[in-house]
Parts: sequence; C-alpha cells; structure tokens
Amino acid sequence: MLNQQDMARSALSFPGYVPALGFLSVLLLLLPLRSIAGPHNYHDALRKSILFFEGQRSGKLPPDQRVQWRRNSGLHDGATAGVDLTGGYYDAGDNIKFGFPMAFTTTMLSWSVIDFGRTMGPELRNAVRAVKWGTDYLLKATVVPDVVYVQVGDAYSDHNCWERPEDMDTLRTVYKIDRAHPGSDVAGETAAALAAASIVFRSRDPSYSRLLLNRAVRVFEFADRHRGAYSSSLHPAVCPFYCDVNGYQDELLWAAAWLHKASRRREYREYIAQNEVILRAGDTINEFGWDNKHAGINVLISKEVLRGRADYFKSFQQNADGFICSLLPGISHPQVQYSPGGLIFKAGGSNMQHVTSLSFLLLAYSNYLSHAHKIVPCGETSASPALLKRLAKRQVDYILGDNPLGMSYMVGYGARYPQRIHHRASSLPSVGAHPAHIGCKAGSRYFLSPNPNPNQLVGAVVGGPNSSDAFPDSRPFFQESEPTTYINAPLVGLLAFFSAHP
Repeated sequence: MLNQQDMARSALSFPGYVPALGFLSVLLLLLPLRSIAGPHNYHDALRKSILFFEGQRSGKLPPDQRVQWRRNSGLHDGATAGVDLTGGYYDAGDNIKFGFPMAFTTTMLSWSVIDFGRTMGPELRNAVRAVKWGTDYLLKATVVPDVVYVQVGDAYSDHNCWERPEDMDTLRTVYKIDRAHPGSDVAGETAAALAAASIVFRSRDPSYSRLLLNRAVRVFEFADRHRGAYSSSLHPAVCPFYCDVNGYQDELLWAAAWLHKASRRREYREYIAQNEVILRAGDTINEFGWDNKHAGINVLISKEVLRGRADYFKSFQQNADGFICSLLPGISHPQVQYSPGGLIFKAGGSNMQHVTSLSFLLLAYSNYLSHAHKIVPCGETSASPALLKRLAKRQVDYILGDNPLGMSYMVGYGARYPQRIHHRASSLPSVGAHPAHIGCKAGSRYFLSPNPNPNQLVGAVVGGPNSSDAFPDSRPFFQESEPTTYINAPLVGLLAFFSAHP
C-alpha cells in the first residue's frame, strides 16, 4: 500500500485531542520534552533527511550512490509508450512513480534550497542533487508538447505484490494527460516544480535553469489552456491513491506564483491578480500538501507584499495571516488539532505530511515577517515571528524524539526509531544479500515477519503516531509506518534552518 490521500477531510473530533483552551495552550505545547531526547543534532538529521531520497531513486543509479543496498530498477520505464521515463522517485514504500506527488516533492525540495540553502553547509550539494534527480525526470515526462506523462506502473498490480523495485515484474503501464484528457492539477504542479527548480540552478547551471524555466512556461500554458482534473481523466489509475479531491484551481495559481518568482514577468503577476477570486485563492487555507496548495500560494506571494513590493497582493497576505492563526494551538481550526504530546494532527492518513508541510510554512512566514518587522494579528492576541519559529521547532523536535514515547520518527536518527517500516525495498533482503529473484507473492513472508527490516532506509520519516501519540511500528499499519518523499521534502528546509539556529 501507499499513503493514500487524506481520506476523510472533515472536522471530526478525536479522543485525546488538545482542545482550544486559549493562548495558554500555545505556551504549554511549545514547552520542550528534552528530558526524554536530549539536545538534537539537527545537521545530522538534515544529512539523513536528504540521504533518504537516494533510497527512493528509480532508474540507473549513479557511481556516487550512497545507499549501497539499492540497485538499478525500472530501466525500461516508458518503453511501452515509446518514451524514456527512467529515473525519478518512488513516492513511498511501493514501486509506482506517481507524477503528482513527485512534482510536489521537487517543488518543496527547491523551496527548501531557495529559502534555507545558505544554512545547509556541505549538505547543500546533496540537496541540489536531490532536486535534479526529480527535475531530470520531469523534463522527460514533459518532452512532448501538450502531453505530460503522469504515472508509471499499475497501482493495483503493484499493491498485490511485495517485491523489491529491482525485481519488478508487475505492469509498468504509462499514463498521460493531453489536450483530450486534461490534468491541470498535475500539469500545474509540474510547472511549479520546474519553475522553482530553475531558481535553484540559476547561478549553478544557467543553461539548465533556462531549460527548466522554458519548459515550465510551456507546461503551464498547456495546464491553463486545457483545464480539467486528472482524476477525472485518469480516475481508475490515480484514484484512490493520488486523486485530486481539492480541484485543479489551486495548482494553476501555485504554478503562476512560482513562474512569477522565477521569471519576474508581468504576465504572471496579472494572471494571479485576475484569477485570484476565480481560482479561489482564499479557500481551505489551513491545509497544505500534494493535493492542496492554497496556504502555500498565500505564504509564497506574501513575501513580496511584506517586502513592500506588491501591495496589489495584500489580500494574499491577509489570507496567509488567517492561515497562521488557524495553526495556533490555542485558537486552532477544527481541522488542525494537536495530540496530547503536542503534535499537529489532521484527519486522514500519513499525518507527518501535514506536520512537515505546515511547519515549513510557519518557518518560512516567520522569516518573511522578521525581515519586515511585522507580527500576525489573531483576534485578541498576536503571533510574533519568534512564536512561529518555536511552534515549527516544537514539531521538528517531536519528530526527532521529544514526544511521549521518546522515539524518533526518522529512521537511523537517535537511539530509538521505527524498525519495521512499510517499505518494500527496506523490508526485503537486498540484491547483494539475496541475488536470486524474489517473486510477487514470495515477499509476503517478509511483509508479515515481526523482524526488523534488513535494510535501513536512513532518513526516512514515517507517517507517524496516531492522535493519542501511540505508534505500532508494524508494516501492515501503513498509515503510521510508511515513509514518503513529500514528508521529507519540507523537513529538509526546516532542519537546515534549525541546524544553524538551534
């Protein structure tokens, strides 16, 4: 299984949640639990969070591959459609390449480098390489004009097996969107990823940066001109796995925002202004992830407003302020709650994706506010940049071990961490240890085994504990025990900042 979408996005109440009791609860939830975990080595966690992406690589691995127990895989991806779709990332613990979350992962890795690269130290090079592994694939997926290849592999046949990516013998069906079968959501996110990455490579590799930006422009034009949701065009293949519940409108604004940041072209500024209401910029602002970009749009655009360069986008800053207020523990939105141990918790699966993405926005917005000497008004109280940083840091510290179980949710970090993650390659013997093919059903005994995984996927952050801070550390509990690339991508930026500002 993979981390399926946030199934029941509703304002359900859960036993064990911290209720909205007032601003005092903000202070209580910011108190560290250092008696459990001790001081954190954020730079070590940063190094491991980036290393994780090498364990998720598909395709022909480079000579400097550091995760040695992985081997080449998916070397014929795209062949059935006559295109080269080798490379890219497996999104989670299975062997499918889903373009929607992969593009979002690439966008967030890029944003991490753009905002926090200066504090990554020697890990900056590895972070940039992680971005490029994603963009090299996205360039292949968009090589044909007005076509985006959005998935390689049949999720149902893949999920019927428990086998290593190196052994794959399941269907590697190729799925695409085009003018007759639109997918503005996945195309918009792909354009955003290419545009964001073009900023990363602007000074490092100008010709590659231009290629990324030009492709982003072309893919965005296709997404905007042929509007529709890819989960309508490709419903049997992408639902319920990465079905776009939220609609494609936010991805169009998100792509335009990144294109404006990357190109400074007036046309994208005008597009944002003209489509702000039509594309519902202010909707559901308390969420941010591979499916819903609203909060990210508002925070990203607010940077320009706070710097005094874009008063015409003032409404986006107001939306961003509202988003920030919705996250404060004392006055939080019904859909953003906190566990007794202080972890952000939202309804649905793979909760850590919300923790890292929302915390990233808290930290990014905090920095934008700091430079502008501003605070966020939240009714009878206000949120300072320092408060937002502490709230983001509290979430990061929870992940690294400051929690009721005293357990790090990052594999390989700390004294105690998940041993039985829901991840095929990690849970099966490596090709080096077991060269013979392991068939589709032959891997089931490893899936059901109570033994720890034989291969450590260092840096992987799992879906995390439930609303009561309990964690099963068991492969069948995939919502809690499966890692994903889009959990780690925002965490890279968070760890980079806190490694320099502990």
